[in-house]
Amino acid sequence: MTRTTSAEARSQAVQRISPALAVALVCTIAGGLVAAVTAHAPTRSASWASAYLVLVGGVATLGLAMGRGILSPDRVPGGRLTGELATWLAGNALVVIGTLAELTWLVDVGGALLVAALALVALGVRGGRGPGWLQGLFAALVAVLLVSIPVGLFLARLRG
Repeated sequence: MTRTTSAEARSQAVQRISPALAVALVCTIAGGLVAAVTAHAPTRSASWASAYLVLVGGVATLGLAMGRGILSPDRVPGGRLTGELATWLAGNALVVIGTLAELTWLVDVGGALLVAALALVALGVRGGRGPGWLQGLFAALVAVLLVSIPVGLFLARLRG
C-alpha cells in the first residue's frame, strides 16, 4: 500500500471540498449583487438577504468547508460530504425563503437543518488531523453558528 504524500493529501482535500467552495463563492457574489442592485432603494429585507448570503452562505460555508477539508480523516466517503453540503444548502435556502416570505415555520425548519448540518460536519472532523489551534478555530466557528441559529430563529419570531 502506498502512503499519501502531503501534496497529494492537500490536493485530495481541495477536491473533496471544492463543491462547498464553489457554493461559498456563488453566495458571496450573490450577496454583493443583491446589495448593488438594491443600493438605490435599500430595504430591510434586501439588506438582510445580502448580509445573510455573504456571511452565512459565503463566509461560514467557506470556513466549514476549509475546516472539513483540512481537519478530516484521510478517507471520507463522498456521499457523506454531499449529504452535509446538501443539508447546509437546504437549511440556508429555507431560512432565506422563509424570512423573505415571512413564513416563520419555514425559517424554523431551515434552522433545524442548519443545526443538523453543523452536527454532521463537527462529527466528520473527529479523529482527523490538523494543528490544535486550527481545531480550536473550527470548533469556535461551529459554536458561533450554533449560538447564532436560535438567536436568528428568535428574531424571526419577533418580526413575524
